[in-house]
Parts: sequence; structure tokens; C-alpha cells
Amino acid sequence: MPIGDFPDKKYLIDARELGEQRGAVTLIDLRPAEDFALGHIEGSKHLDLYGISLNDSSEAPLNSFLAIFRTLFGIRGVSRDRPVVIYDHDTGERAARAVWLLAVLGHPDVRILDGGTQAWTASSQRLVRLTAPPPPVDPTKAPPTRPLHKRTLNLELLATRFDVHRAIEDEHTVIVDVRRESEYRGTEKRARRVGTIPGAVHIFWRNHLDDQGAFRSAEEIRNLYISKGVTPDKTVIPFCHGGYRSANTFLALKSLGYPRVRNYVASWGEWGNRDDSKIIVPDPNG
Repeated sequence: MPIGDFPDKKYLIDARELGEQRGAVTLIDLRPAEDFALGHIEGSKHLDLYGISLNDSSEAPLNSFLAIFRTLFGIRGVSRDRPVVIYDHDTGERAARAVWLLAVLGHPDVRILDGGTQAWTASSQRLVRLTAPPPPVDPTKAPPTRPLHKRTLNLELLATRFDVHRAIEDEHTVIVDVRRESEYRGTEKRARRVGTIPGAVHIFWRNHLDDQGAFRSAEEIRNLYISKGVTPDKTVIPFCHGGYRSANTFLALKSLGYPRVRNYVASWGEWGNRDDSKIIVPDPNG
């Protein structure tokens, strides 16, 4: 895994480095419960956030949405005093979204394991099976030393529908549609309305991952995005359907040193279900 050539590795860690630091970090496994039971990195805590999505990014529901995650991470021992490493099967959308959420919640040191459990086992590290039910989580006991708090929010890392509406006419901002081609062109319907956001550049999120599901080299990823006009001098707003896949794009671009990347938190699950959203359906002939 070539993460050593990324100019900013704030959100990345590889299997070798994790092997050296494992006892000093909080490990969170974002895979489904059955995968965690069959084999996980020793010392990990399980947290499946899949399906907890937002369909209204206005202030009140957004604050409630973030409060849910503040609690879920907190009762699993996540605090600002201890680094956190989150992993998936590979450098996947589930783990990427959790890393991005913790960054938004103000955690100062949260990283994704590049390549996930595939990279971990490929580096001759082992997974352990769950041989007994994990103890129940009690939110009243052993609170984190410095818990995540509303005042630590980094809201500049996310975009709401209001930010996206403004971005459509802003020459200094580029919107990136990271969904499948079928979603982008409107032939796959996952919301009441189909299509994409006017002016959005389409770059499928897995195009910056290699065959093992790890990040490609920094040069390859940089060339991919720059060739589509996604340059570091612009504010970049990636989106997908629920903020999962676009969180992966967020991590890729931030690792390249892009200074202004804002993941659209509610994505097409909000945009495609509103009557006031600006939508275009791209020409099927390209």
C-alpha cells in the first residue's frame, strides 16, 4: 500500500504502522456483526453504523444526527485523548464515513486502516474469532476522559444542501458525483427523482482504489482528479447517496493535501427526494 507517498497522512495508517501502535489506539471495526464475529483485529470494538443516514441537512436535524454519533462513539470508549483507527474489509465506504464523522465531531487523531482486514492479514497479522458474546455497553460507566462535545465540531468538513445550492453557481467550487454511472445518468433509481446536480463532475469513488481495495499511489489519484478539473485551488464537494462513498473521496483528496473538501452529508438521499433541488439528467450518449 503506497500511503507513504501521500503529502498528508492525517487520516491514513497502514497495516505495518498499526501493528506497531495497536496497543496505543482505540480500534473500531465497522464491518457487519457476523464478519466481526468470524475474525477481527484483537482489541477491536464493533460498531455498525450502516443505515443511519440523514435526509434533511437543515440545522436542527443535522445537530440531532451528529449527536447520535457522538453518543455511539462515546459509549465505545472513543475520547479525544486517544488515537482511533477504524477499519473495514478494505479501504471501504463504511470505515471512511466513520473516520469522516469523527473528524467532523472534532476528534484530533482518527485514521482509516488502508486496505482494511485484507491488508492486515496480507501483512501476516492475524484476526481473532469472537468466542463469547461481548459485554453489554453501559453508557453510564467509565465515560471517556475527554469526550467529544458539540463545541468541537468541524462543520467546515461537511456540506449541507444549502452549501450545495450555492456551489452550483460558484466557479471556485467543484461538485463531484462519486456514485455509479447508472445513478449518475438516472437509469438507476434510488430516490424519487433521478439524475445529478448541475455541473457535477462524475468520478466513481472506487476509481482511486486498487484491485486490493487500498488507495492507489498519490500520483495516480492526483492525476485522476486533476484530469477532471478537480484541483486543489477549489473547494470540493463530493456526494453519493448517503455520504458513505463520498466520505472515501473526502479522505483521498484530503490525503493529497486538498485544503477545502466538504462531504455532502445527506447527499442524493436528500437532494433527489426534494422538489426544490436543481437536477439534470445527463445525456445517455455522454
